[in-house]
Amino acid sequence: MNPFKRLASQTAIYGLPTIIGRLLNSFLVPLYTYNFSPSEYGTVNEMYAYVSFLIIVLTYGMETALFNFSRLHTDPSGAGKQKVYSTILTSVIITSGIFIAGLIIFSQPIANLIRYPDHPEYITWFALILGLDAVSAIAFAKLREQNKARRFAVIRSINIAVYVGFNLFFIVFCPKVLQHPDSFLYSIVQKIYSPEIGIGYIFISNLIASAVTLLMQLPSIFRNLTLRPSPAGEGRRGEVDFSLLKPLFLYSFPLLIAGLAGMTNETMDRILLKYLLPADTSLAQVGIYGACYKISIIMTMFVQTFRYAAEPFFFSHAKEENADKVYAQVMNYFVIICMLIFLGTMMNLSWIKYYLGGKGNAYWEGLNVVPILLLANFCLGVFFNLSIWYKLSDKTRYGAYLTILGAVITLIGNFVFISLYGYMASAWATLACYAVMMVASYLLGNKHYPVNYDLKRFFGYVTLSLILYALSVSMVFESYKVDLAVKNLLLFVFVSIVFVFERKNLIRVKNESQNN
Repeated sequence: MNPFKRLASQTAIYGLPTIIGRLLNSFLVPLYTYNFSPSEYGTVNEMYAYVSFLIIVLTYGMETALFNFSRLHTDPSGAGKQKVYSTILTSVIITSGIFIAGLIIFSQPIANLIRYPDHPEYITWFALILGLDAVSAIAFAKLREQNKARRFAVIRSINIAVYVGFNLFFIVFCPKVLQHPDSFLYSIVQKIYSPEIGIGYIFISNLIASAVTLLMQLPSIFRNLTLRPSPAGEGRRGEVDFSLLKPLFLYSFPLLIAGLAGMTNETMDRILLKYLLPADTSLAQVGIYGACYKISIIMTMFVQTFRYAAEPFFFSHAKEENADKVYAQVMNYFVIICMLIFLGTMMNLSWIKYYLGGKGNAYWEGLNVVPILLLANFCLGVFFNLSIWYKLSDKTRYGAYLTILGAVITLIGNFVFISLYGYMASAWATLACYAVMMVASYLLGNKHYPVNYDLKRFFGYVTLSLILYALSVSMVFESYKVDLAVKNLLLFVFVSIVFVFERKNLIRVKNESQNN
């Protein structure tokens, strides 16, 4: 299959559950914002900020290590790849078990530390969620390595359905049943539901979904951990090779550091907002910022989807003669789609904002962060594209250096400016962080693993998008319909210009290939 078509196909399959999940999670935002105050929703954002750090610690770069070490084994039996997977999976299972036990034992002191002394149960629930998700992450990585995108998509889709379903059950269905004591379901719901738990039901729904996901993966996990003779004479399939742990850790440790630094860039602002703003307003500000961050979900969703498909694609295509040309072309298409997402969101923000609540909603005050965060996530996506140079050249330490650089920018920006500008400082710090990482990665990659990216098209499409956005901001119409129509006309202008230029480029490439 044409490599671009293959990547597009894999992106679509991996992306289906991601897109559906992100969209459904976005649809849950109104459920949360209508039922919970900004400070309560701030608690949700803060807890998931901690989760995003800890899941990286618990997987410690082993997903990428699985791809890298598996590609080194080409034996037909697959025993070598199986040994890599079994070793990684066993390691993660052991460390996750220790982590779960530790957090449960010390749940109260940890709850006191993060200022939730009345809710040590949050710590227990999230310990279980994180442990289950860490093991599932390795099983999912194996599916990606085997190009079993459809099975990956099915399991992820069920995970999403369970999570959303239980959110609706606990937050919508149960409270309504309790309003009708004469209902035959009243006594049942009364036994399993307590209004006092409140936002805790969001976490409980997550725990149930994580448990179901791991249960679906258990047959595959047990098969891979069961020792079976290998026809290739490489030992036994499912065998754990502890001698592999050292090279695995040496490869993955920089990725762990990079992951933690990267998550600092992505979510630390929500934690810092709580501690750097006045205590009486901080959680509400976290809630507003977190809710408005959700509007940039389309860009985040595409970047994440692309990353799922692109990482194994880049590794598998690395030995091809035209690999650098493929990478450059992928970057070009990536930029086009991201700019379409940016303009599509901003040109339609006048109606998209209603998913945060109705007119005059308290969450609307944070809408100014949306274009900043969209561009920030675009820069992050470009960085992911560029990062292939240090992964393919086994220079993963550079990934750590770059994300640490970004983390320093994030921390300085937030510590210095949050007290002055609140969550706007967090948004700008995020953009500055990812933009610097993107540029630094390009410059280093050009030295160690040069790829001839088409910078004219890159900057041309980005500049065109920003000009059209600036025009849309300068246009103010009394009529809502006219405003929406004119701004979407600007979106159409972008699409038309891209079509003309890309068509010319495809014709040029075709003519060059025929001449050769």
